[in-house]
Amino acid sequence: MDNIVLEYRDPLLGIIIIVALIFIISFITYSYGIYKERNARKDYRKLSLRFELGKLKEEDYVHLYKTYNLPFDSILLLASSFLHKGDYNKAISVYLTLLEHVNDRVKKEELLELLGTTYFKGGFLQRSKEIFLRILKFSPHNKNALKYLLLVSEKLKDFKKAKEIASCLEELDIDMKIDKIYLDALIILNDSILSFERRTELLYEIFKEHKIIERIFVSFLIQFNKPFFWEHIKEFDCSKFIDIMWYLNFDDIDFNKVLDNSFLLEVYNAKGHLKNLEHSHDFDLDILMLINRHEHKINATLDFEFICSSCKHSHPVFDTRCPHCHNILTFNVKHHLTKSFYEPYQSLQ
Repeated sequence: MDNIVLEYRDPLLGIIIIVALIFIISFITYSYGIYKERNARKDYRKLSLRFELGKLKEEDYVHLYKTYNLPFDSILLLASSFLHKGDYNKAISVYLTLLEHVNDRVKKEELLELLGTTYFKGGFLQRSKEIFLRILKFSPHNKNALKYLLLVSEKLKDFKKAKEIASCLEELDIDMKIDKIYLDALIILNDSILSFERRTELLYEIFKEHKIIERIFVSFLIQFNKPFFWEHIKEFDCSKFIDIMWYLNFDDIDFNKVLDNSFLLEVYNAKGHLKNLEHSHDFDLDILMLINRHEHKINATLDFEFICSSCKHSHPVFDTRCPHCHNILTFNVKHHLTKSFYEPYQSLQ
């Protein structure tokens, strides 16, 4: 009996049993790992195929993030593909779905910024405003959130609030001088309590110091105070808003003032309103003058495009802010010849 007990207490036998157990456990773990990896690869191939076909759903992004530990930045890059396609609703759904599963504060803030900007681009201004206000509650110095909140307030025509936000950005060492001048002009333009004459006076005071609002001021005068515009025509550089002068109604033009303005003289000779110039220094205007003198007139006119001096993007219509880079009053007008589909204006005899 004692001999049997001693045999079981043999250390060599214990080592063999331990090694055998480790081998069995390792084998089972390894086999299970291979089985799990095969299933994961099969699942991933199916998911990849869905992505290639453009059928990736919102929950798939969470699946990639949680199951395959795909980097957060890579997930956002995938989601941004919807933005490039202009599918804002799809991008919004992805960001909202991811927000439910992300706990890291930095990542959550980044997602909220993306969600806010996507709402903005998609035209959901009130929702965009709510998101950026939410960001600022726990991150009051978030410059990007403040900038977009300013843009949202401006689009909602809350110009006083936009100016307050501009002052906040100024305190964060961001140059907002042009923004504040621009917003001051918008506040005056949209103050219905002020008369047109009073608005003219206030805008004129700004214009004398800051020529950057020239086009805004001129557009207002053409619509509401034409006598003031023609009285002060020498103070304006009409080449910077040639499109406005080109489309101006015949009856709204003061030809006595035009005769003293060399640029407008060329423009309205090219337009056909006047016939007292032979040539223009501008090639397109010169061609139109030649066409006007031809017996068989060809219907031709000027077309305009607006190029941002900041980001160099071209746009077919003027906007006070570039839709691409959001810089203020950076559009330069360019003109070129095109076929006219309208009858020429009555010329001045």
